[in-house]
Amino acid sequence: MIVIDYRDKRPLYEQVAEKLAQLIICGALESNAKLPSVRTLAMELSINPNTIQRAYMQLEQDGYIYTVVGRGNYVTDQHEWQKGYQSAAKKELREALQKAKSSGLTLEDALSMAKECFESAEDETNREGQNSD
Repeated sequence: MIVIDYRDKRPLYEQVAEKLAQLIICGALESNAKLPSVRTLAMELSINPNTIQRAYMQLEQDGYIYTVVGRGNYVTDQHEWQKGYQSAAKKELREALQKAKSSGLTLEDALSMAKECFESAEDETNREGQNSD
């Protein structure tokens, strides 16, 4: 389910949070699904439980999961986490467009590049969906 890359320079909690977020986004973890306990996941990944707790805290801050005290952590409904995900994508797009504008690209060039990137991402998503079947 989750593979840790020890050569990655990012902290382990970021890697765990990213992998879990990807599983939520692609639908492998459905809304209201219970996540493994902190201790269970820490044992499976052979890492410190505090690392998993920090990853879960990050996911909760980002709106992907919610905690029920005494019961565990659960995946948030899609429409709730999707707002935050789209907001983050919009922020990244804004920053990229600011760079494009300051580098001298015209609006038409930027729109053309955005369309090209969007379509290639769509093709990539379709290929990934076919590979998982």
